[in-house]
Amino acid sequence: QVQLVESGGGSVQAGGSLRLSCASSGYIVSSYSMAWFLQAPWKDLEGVADIDHAGCSRIRDTVKGRFTISVDNAKNTMYLQMASLKPEDTGMYYCAAAETRLGWWSRLRPGNYNAWGQGTQVTVSS
Repeated sequence: QVQLVESGGGSVQAGGSLRLSCASSGYIVSSYSMAWFLQAPWKDLEGVADIDHAGCSRIRDTVKGRFTISVDNAKNTMYLQMASLKPEDTGMYYCAAAETRLGWWSRLRPGNYNAWGQGTQVTVSS
């Protein structure tokens, strides 16, 4: 059974940094596709960053240059390094894992992911 556990969220001031972690059990992080999604207040769930089995990653334009997605195979953990945080980055961040190798466009769709973590809250104050 796949279990994903996020951590690292918190409250920071604008300009601050956080590193979110997604520890995986029952699933090898470099096997297929994984992603980070954001549920911002009053908005739909949207992809922030995703990475495929080959390590090819994508960062959403609004956070490009500030966020980095990575995996540590030895720790079986995926990360989202967040810098220069803005109030609009506020929300619940979820990690997700697919049981197949998703294509470029498929990795954007939450419905294509089979396992989800419980979420970690990030609050950025101005």
